[in-house]
Amino acid sequence: MTEVRTAAERLVRRFARETNLLIAGRAFSVRGDAPVAEELRRLIPALGGHLTDGGVTFVPDGTPDILIDDAPLPLRATAEDRVDNAGAHMPVSTLIAHRLRDEGLVHGIRIGIAMVLEPKTAQLALLLRDAGAEVAVYAHPDEIDVEVAEVLRDRGIPVDGDPALSGAEERSAAIAFLRRGFDLLLDDGSHLIRLAHEEGLAAGLRGAAEETTSGLTPLRVMQREGLLRVPVIAVNDAAMKTSFDNRYGTGQSCVFAIGDVLDAAGIGVRDQPAVVIGYGPVGEGVAAHLRALGAEIAVAETDPVRALKAAHDGFRIGPLAELAPGALVISATGAPHTVDAGTLRAARIVAVAGGVPGEVDVDPATLVPAGEHLDRAGDGALLIARGGCVNLAAAEGNPIEIMDLSFAVQLGAVEQLLTGGLAPGLHAFPVEADAAIARSALAARGDGIDRRSTAQVQAQADWRSPRYTTSGSRKAHA
Repeated sequence: MTEVRTAAERLVRRFARETNLLIAGRAFSVRGDAPVAEELRRLIPALGGHLTDGGVTFVPDGTPDILIDDAPLPLRATAEDRVDNAGAHMPVSTLIAHRLRDEGLVHGIRIGIAMVLEPKTAQLALLLRDAGAEVAVYAHPDEIDVEVAEVLRDRGIPVDGDPALSGAEERSAAIAFLRRGFDLLLDDGSHLIRLAHEEGLAAGLRGAAEETTSGLTPLRVMQREGLLRVPVIAVNDAAMKTSFDNRYGTGQSCVFAIGDVLDAAGIGVRDQPAVVIGYGPVGEGVAAHLRALGAEIAVAETDPVRALKAAHDGFRIGPLAELAPGALVISATGAPHTVDAGTLRAARIVAVAGGVPGEVDVDPATLVPAGEHLDRAGDGALLIARGGCVNLAAAEGNPIEIMDLSFAVQLGAVEQLLTGGLAPGLHAFPVEADAAIARSALAARGDGIDRRSTAQVQAQADWRSPRYTTSGSRKAHA
């Protein structure tokens, strides 16, 4: 049974790895009655996929063994291929960018993008450029795909980023990028938003948008202390970002990346208990995907509400010190010092989902190579991706369709910053804009939904209790 499960899991992970597409919400079919085929029929719905007669087809005994519309998987052999393939699966972002172009809203607007540079981010930059904006991209040394950077440069978009930089050099490079002079910053981790304030470079900004939970945390501190000088849209808090990107995107991409790394080392995800640290949206997604793969999971949390939610979702909860020994420990907090030296010694394997610098307390000098993307931390755990964000260091980031939704929110934030007349401080992404993105995503899928009836609308608009209101008195007060 273990071999059958592993074979099915490998097929699903390979589809995700070779296409950078999402399992959840996608239509799949499985041919054959072999044990692996039956396991695929169990695994796909557990990961949120739909079993149908079309879509992506798994043929466990076939050659090729994965088909899309009865054709082999498309080749993504070059960075150009990967960038263009991403664009082909980003209909919602494309729709919003075209509206910005047609309205002339971003024409001549200088936009700096400071995010992990991979094919989807490249598409965001290209969409904004094609909409009329003047775009430049900054990538941190550990967050740059150098081949994708060259694609953007070849297509006329400046990219500042060098994987060889560190320390003071990295800071100087980021400051130089800010000195280009931007109207808007689209940030991931709020590193450049904060640096602009530190260096007195925020005065020229009309606004910014922040992509992540970990980036919003320090911005909230700045706001409380009266230090935030520009309006910032909290993109991460939009329903169309955090409900999908964090749970489905980060959940799939991180767990699958961990599976790929461990598989290459002859270790299975199910070979040891798993502990998820943090049960926010990322932790929920990681735990759900581990459960689908058949892992035994426990959750360590500091928030009592989230801990109770994890318990009601069927996971054992407890202190990390009790759960970590011998386990696959995955940090999903986005907070520094989550995995301390004691946890690193006790665990069997440690990985970070999402991630901020310093989430694992490890001295790089103690790391001994143990495989691709795998090091031994002294006499302690195997550490995946040197404690960095596993889905970026060992994979291609979140699936394309997920980033389509997140970047649609970023583009909506651009619109809000340019038209909303916002005061300095953090601002929520408008609920109606969230709903519009969801409707566009459903339309792109070809899915329809119900509308509330006239009677429902009228009933919900009436503040009086129907328990005490007769039909006659309703008419009298109408």
